[in-house]
Amino acid sequence: MRILAFIILFSIFSSSCQESAVSKINPSKQTKVSLSQVDRPTDVQMTFDATEWDFGEIIQGDVVAHAFEFTNTGKDPLIITDAKGSCGCTVPEWPKAPIASGEKASINVKFDSKGKKGKQNKRVTLITNMVPSQKVLIVKGQINLKED
Repeated sequence: MRILAFIILFSIFSSSCQESAVSKINPSKQTKVSLSQVDRPTDVQMTFDATEWDFGEIIQGDVVAHAFEFTNTGKDPLIITDAKGSCGCTVPEWPKAPIASGEKASINVKFDSKGKKGKQNKRVTLITNMVPSQKVLIVKGQINLKED
């Protein structure tokens, strides 16, 4: 009995879905959009001198810093909306104002080795108006323990 009821309900539901969505489109109610109304991707490009920095060997507790130099090689202004380190020990500072085409700027990164040891490989992720919107910088090196 349950199987028969299931078959009947399934037949009712499947027959009610036979009409396609295309048949419901009314061409007279469609909105026309010109190409000037469509967002276009920006022509923004960050060209870095280097996207990776190896701070070498340091002693646990040392704080090191580096400036990642870059140029906006695109035609439109570059906007960096956010920059995040992969942990609290890696802190980036970035320009808050738009960077014009051809202008140079830098991302300053501080790395605090307190509580760290051994090989380190940290990331700084920039969120921008480029396509794709993310750019990753790498900070790496070796942290040695203090000799007593």
